Amino acid sequence: MAKLTQDEILAYLEEATILELNDLVSAIEEKFGVVAAAAVAAAPAEEAKDEGPTEVTVTLTSFGASKVGVIKVVREITGLGLVDAKKLVDGCPAAIKENISPEEAEGIKEKLVAAGATVDIK
Repeated sequence: MAKLTQDEILAYLEEATILELNDLVSAIEEKFGVVAAAAVAAAPAEEAKDEGPTEVTVTLTSFGASKVGVIKVVREITGLGLVDAKKLVDGCPAAIKENISPEEAEGIKEKLVAAGATVDIK
C-alpha cells in the first residue's frame, strides 16, 4: 500500500461527510486506544474564569456610626426617595445595586465606605 501524503489526507478530510469523519474518528480511537477530545473547548472556560465576574451586586452590610450620611449616599446611588432609602439602610444587609459592572461597583463601594458604611461586592 502506498503511503499517503499529508495533503492527500487533508483533501480527503475536506471532502468527507460528517458520518465518514465520525467513522474515521471511531476507527482511530479503536486502533490506537485513544479518545478524541476537544481540548480547545476547555481553554475559553479557563480564560473566562480568570477574568472574574462581569456582573456583581453591591450589598450594604452595615451603616456604621453615620446612618444619615449613608442614607444620603444610598439616595444618590439608587435615586430612591428619603423614606425608601432609609428603609433600605435599616434593612441591612441589603442589596444596593444588582447586576452592575465590577468597576461601577467599586465606585459605589468607595462612596459608601467614605460615608462610614461596610459594603460587600459579590
